[in-house]
Amino acid sequence: MDRVHLNPPPAADVAEHADALAVAPLLNCLLREVAEPHGGSGGRRVHRLPGSGRLLRVRGERRPADPEVHTGGTWQRIGHPELVKLVADELRRHTGQSNHELPAEMIDSRETVAALLTARARATPPDDPYLRSEQSLLTGHPYHPAPKARGGGPVAAWLPYAPEAHARFPLTLLGLREDAVVEEGDVSALDALGEAPPGYRLLPAHPWQLDLVDLTPAFADGRLIRLGTTGFDVWPTAAIRTLYAPERDLFLKFSLDVRITNDIRRLWRHDLLNLRRTDTAAARAFATGPAAWLSDRGYRTADFAFEELAVLARDGFHGRLAPGATPLLAAGLVEGFEGSPFGGTAWWEAYLRAVVPPALSAFAEHGVVLEAHLQNTLVAVDADGTPVQALFRDAEGVKLLRDVSRESGWERLVYTLVVNHLWEVAAAMAERHPGLDPWPAVRRELTRHDLPEIAGLLTAPTLPGKTNLLLRWTNADGADARYRPLPNPLART
Repeated sequence: MDRVHLNPPPAADVAEHADALAVAPLLNCLLREVAEPHGGSGGRRVHRLPGSGRLLRVRGERRPADPEVHTGGTWQRIGHPELVKLVADELRRHTGQSNHELPAEMIDSRETVAALLTARARATPPDDPYLRSEQSLLTGHPYHPAPKARGGGPVAAWLPYAPEAHARFPLTLLGLREDAVVEEGDVSALDALGEAPPGYRLLPAHPWQLDLVDLTPAFADGRLIRLGTTGFDVWPTAAIRTLYAPERDLFLKFSLDVRITNDIRRLWRHDLLNLRRTDTAAARAFATGPAAWLSDRGYRTADFAFEELAVLARDGFHGRLAPGATPLLAAGLVEGFEGSPFGGTAWWEAYLRAVVPPALSAFAEHGVVLEAHLQNTLVAVDADGTPVQALFRDAEGVKLLRDVSRESGWERLVYTLVVNHLWEVAAAMAERHPGLDPWPAVRRELTRHDLPEIAGLLTAPTLPGKTNLLLRWTNADGADARYRPLPNPLART
């Protein structure tokens, strides 16, 4: 398994380890979106930065490391702070725009990793392999410049709620006056979390979110009252604001007024109002077959704080998981965690059989474009660790072909399923099994499906790679995906 992704080192090495974990995704972004290949030197890849003409060389492929800049006729090693300055200078030259927020987020992301490493060294991982997989993402998104930024707030504000620190905590329970309740769908699971007095409805809240918003007027006039906490803990998943309650087999998704990767993580009004439509379509697409959809059943919120206090109730695993199977987060498999299964060719073929057919079927037969990336896909394995089922989630990320063009819907599916998901698992496979080429198996699986787009996918010279670095530098909307063409490994097979 990848050396920099597993157990944290002793405290004396935390700074070095944090630098390595923060440097890798930042380099991935710079090399994918801006830099130009420029041969090799000393057994390392060399890249030219077009804005300044500087040469940069790195070690490694999947997780580049040890960046060096050619200066004064020699290669000079640079750490994470110098890399941040280099990237910012290059982007100013490349785009003609300035951005003071993103470099601060890059630094915040690295400081967050250091705090997480320290916390993990004294934390106890959960016994449940599913929860371990959700809480394993120390690197996070491998192609985001600041994947672990937590809004720049003090560590004490967010660390108690960090999945990477193996956090678990009770929910805050509020009473919401009945005349202020807004809800849609099945939210009966929320009422079962506690008891509200007459005239009020139960509203669970994420304690971190309550620290981020000012609700003083609502508490003062009685629209909100405090009812204590749940008698059980919930576990934050990789999404941070989505929590799992094992005792109730229930997922709850909240707003967090914090920028995490590209977006402020609120449950936005337009997404909530569209929820029943997208979730119903996705559930219909998974009504038959081995794969499953974890439905966003409904939401409840307050009319005076519609987005800030919204909570989604999402299906748990009961009745959806194959008998005897253990669900694991796909992103956790790539990152690595204790007990993470990773076999050879037969394992990979089983993985593809579980994940690819339902995503393509949802598109072709139901017009549903899943956001089938690594954090929205769970892969259930049997007792031997062999993949037997895929479970997908997050109606907020679903697109319907009746709302978008088939071309743009297909591009989105190719990015989330192939580039963001299968590409990363394939790279991890190749790293763990030297000499194994994972792409012929992907090609064979794709050719089994009768979609008109498949032939083009297998022969296209490029695939779409999302440009998260440029998106954040130019302050584009996080949902406004822009792609850069990447060499298509399927076309070489």
